[in-house]
Amino acid sequence: MDSRKIREKFLQYFREHGHEIVKSSSLVPKDDPTLLFTNSGMVQFKNLYLGLEKRSYTRAASSQKCVRAGGKHNDLDQVGYTNRHHTFFEMLGNFSFGDYFKEEAIDMAWELLTVGYGLPEEKLWVSIYRDDDEAYKIWNEKIGLPHDKIFRFGEEDNFWSMGEAGPCGPCSEIYIDQGPEVGCDKPTCSVGCDCDRYLELWNLVFTQYDREPSGDLAPLPKPNIDTGMGLERLAAVLQGVYSNYDSDLFSDIIGLIDEFAGSRYGQDKKSDISFRVIADHSRAVAFLIADGIMPSNEGRGYVLRRIIRRAIRYGQVLGLKGPFLHRLTDKVVDVMGTDYPELAQSERFIDEVVINEEKRFADTLFHGLSLLREGMEELRSEEKPIIPGRLVFRLYDTFGFPPDLVEDIARDEGFKVDLEGFDQAMAEQRAASQRSWKGSGEEEIPEVYRRLDSRGVECQFLGYETLKAQARVISILKDGAEVDSASRAEQVEIVLDQSPFYGESGGQAGDTGLIVNGSLRIEVVDTIRYPKNLTVHKGKITEGMISAGDDVEAIVDETRRRSIAHNHTATHLLQAALRETLGEHIKQAGSYVGPERLRFDFTHFAQITPERLREIEMMVNLNIQKNLPLTTRVLPRDEAFKLGAIAIFEERYGDQVRVVTTGDGVSRELCGGTHVTSTGEIGVFMLVSEGAVAAGIRRIEAFTGEGAVMEIQKDTDSLKTISGLLKTTPDQLVTRVKHLIRDQKGKEREIESLKARLATKQSEDLIDTAQEINGIRVISQEVAAANPRDLREFGDHLRDKLKSGIIVLGARGKGKVFLLCRVTPDLTDRFDAGRIIKELSVFVSGKGGGRRDMAEGGGTKVSELKKTLAKVHDIIFQ
Repeated sequence: MDSRKIREKFLQYFREHGHEIVKSSSLVPKDDPTLLFTNSGMVQFKNLYLGLEKRSYTRAASSQKCVRAGGKHNDLDQVGYTNRHHTFFEMLGNFSFGDYFKEEAIDMAWELLTVGYGLPEEKLWVSIYRDDDEAYKIWNEKIGLPHDKIFRFGEEDNFWSMGEAGPCGPCSEIYIDQGPEVGCDKPTCSVGCDCDRYLELWNLVFTQYDREPSGDLAPLPKPNIDTGMGLERLAAVLQGVYSNYDSDLFSDIIGLIDEFAGSRYGQDKKSDISFRVIADHSRAVAFLIADGIMPSNEGRGYVLRRIIRRAIRYGQVLGLKGPFLHRLTDKVVDVMGTDYPELAQSERFIDEVVINEEKRFADTLFHGLSLLREGMEELRSEEKPIIPGRLVFRLYDTFGFPPDLVEDIARDEGFKVDLEGFDQAMAEQRAASQRSWKGSGEEEIPEVYRRLDSRGVECQFLGYETLKAQARVISILKDGAEVDSASRAEQVEIVLDQSPFYGESGGQAGDTGLIVNGSLRIEVVDTIRYPKNLTVHKGKITEGMISAGDDVEAIVDETRRRSIAHNHTATHLLQAALRETLGEHIKQAGSYVGPERLRFDFTHFAQITPERLREIEMMVNLNIQKNLPLTTRVLPRDEAFKLGAIAIFEERYGDQVRVVTTGDGVSRELCGGTHVTSTGEIGVFMLVSEGAVAAGIRRIEAFTGEGAVMEIQKDTDSLKTISGLLKTTPDQLVTRVKHLIRDQKGKEREIESLKARLATKQSEDLIDTAQEINGIRVISQEVAAANPRDLREFGDHLRDKLKSGIIVLGARGKGKVFLLCRVTPDLTDRFDAGRIIKELSVFVSGKGGGRRDMAEGGGTKVSELKKTLAKVHDIIFQ
């Protein structure tokens, strides 16, 4: 049974048992800021377990893409060295939110494994939590497993907790006996052994308790089920192989590596490690980039960069030359793009990101090897035979060198490696990482909002149809707490049963306006939305008082909303223009749509030329002039994607989505924001800046409508002012500036020529001041130099004239002392310019240093320069 059928059978089985099949969420956790990556199937359901969210279903199943590399859940270092560790994997899982519990969960798992997948019952074993007699009874009496095939383990192995406090419960794990041929041959080998004989297939978590801060366990009113089974392990078992890497999920990828390496996987144990690393990492790289993560030096991007570089390094161990990883990520798209359309949609972009990283790492690798060689040379000169663990760690952490590669190089050079010191440095880094990790997901939502949401409080949005509406006050919040009423001058947050106010989301700024009734006036300064239908109006009461249950009128600031709509629709037109001119790899990576301007972040590697920016700006304006109509439709999510609707990287969409289309398909995006009815309302679009904001992320800022006209007027005024200052007209301004620049460069060349002649004359004069001591000619003089560069040039002239000797020069400039020492090449074996300057700089309250032939320094004690230069002879010949 191939992996696609295994996945389909799992989902179909639970669909037939009343489960909602939920699409895999992004690898970037949407609702959990404590996680670096989505690392299990339950992550996207966490708020359901915590009672903070309600959905239309109480049982679900999914095949969730997961990454465990970085943060608290990190398998990166073990990948390649075992048959079953991965950075990227798929987690098959079924979930119950207060619906069924242990008996049904166990019964379905057993039926699917033994009947659905046909695994022999005699090869299956289970473990339970030591005190879970309920689970034991189900396994023993309902399923019919004998006592000796049910193992009881402690809290470390068979008890799951979300944290130190909160939902938790016992686990039951299902194992398969793969036979003694893959075991450890120990007489004690049994379920729970670390060898591969008894392989854990499926973990069933029974979330039935709430752990209080005191440590006490209180039963949950509605217990939950959370299960997880790795597709890679299940595929290996069902396909009759002992390693996940021998399953069809990896066979095509490893086959391509075979071609690159000119050798076959399975022929050499050491080489096989590299095959597994590269195959695993190519999958992780493709999926992470497809979900919008870009290589960088921090957070998720840093982990991605490490994975890429680790794959490249192991490729070099196999002898792979030149960029190769991008061809493997292409193969990942071929293999898995049907099941995960986001891969196919991002194929070109993934390819470009990986090629760019491969080229960058070639330079980094050169420097890493240089550092290792320098370290070995230094150790050899000190007759030390062991490479310190700290150096090995630095190479690993900075350049992605695996320790075993350092060992290989060290062995060839006659060194040993301090692996114990390396392990200690790694342990310290992990501990520091765990202490400092505070999450990089969304900002934590205030508890008061969570409580309202868990009570089912919602606000119906009316703002697509109207900017004024009657409403009822559902809740009043003040200082983070719910209150019954509030009065004049108080800052409040108001929740209404319905509202025309748009809550900030999707990059669009929240509305402002008024909430009023006969005696009440609240000036709304911002509107936010969380998480789906809870809209909060923030403002200040300027007249009267408000109480829960009051009837009010909500009035949106129409002028401001209209400006926001102009900018939001223009953002859609901008993205369409970018994709048409630069390519379909362009994806939105962030945005801000406010009343005064728009900002659009997108994926692209290179600076956009001025000519191309003008083309993009013109394309947007032409679509504005065409006065294209905008239409909105609510469609099933999959149907919207089939129509070519563009989605945002990290956004999680429901089954029904709102599609905003411009014209006949000039732009088609999933969007919940507010827009114009036709593009002509925008008026004009003015692009004002383009630049990089992160690795592979560019940003464009622009104005529309009245804001664009004001910006154009401002630029026009500036041109007129500058033209007046230069005594010319705006149309002749460029010509005038070119003339000025040419004249300026001419004067600069003349100044440089005069300075050179002056330096030559001064150097000739200074040659006469040289004193000969012990056969060495020494010049020690103060000269006129405005900065260190001028002092260096003066020193170069003097060195060329002197031929042999030592030169020490001093100069004053802007309250500082500049010092320079030059030692001619024939004397560098006897005298060190770096030492001379270092010692002299102390006398002027500064510091300095450099090479044996040239060094610079200085300080702030200008009054001591003359005395300092008088000490030169003593310092040179001490």
